[in-house]
Amino acid sequence: MEKKVKLSILCELYGKLLTKKQYEFLNDYYNNDLSLSEIAENNNITRQAVRDNIKKGEKKLFEYEEKLLFMKRMFNQEKTIQKVLSELAKIQKDSSDKKVTSILESIKKELNCLV
Repeated sequence: MEKKVKLSILCELYGKLLTKKQYEFLNDYYNNDLSLSEIAENNNITRQAVRDNIKKGEKKLFEYEEKLLFMKRMFNQEKTIQKVLSELAKIQKDSSDKKVTSILESIKKELNCLV
């Protein structure tokens, strides 16, 4: 997975555990696509100070994920749901019972809401 996407997801999951500035800078840099210079200008600080805050924030995000594994679990759960949906579709395709087909469709809708 691309580093930028990974950090954006980690920021979403753990961002509130960072300092306010780290969260704001990471969010501006990764989600709002602002440059270090733009963030520095908006906050009246140096570009280096922004970079340092972002690097510290990134380090914290990776530490949180290493310990808590929320992103890993989330992706594993999504893979499992996709497998279950695929199996349900096979059963539904082979079933001639309208009641079974209706129940399977209901289950598929519920699982799709989780993904």
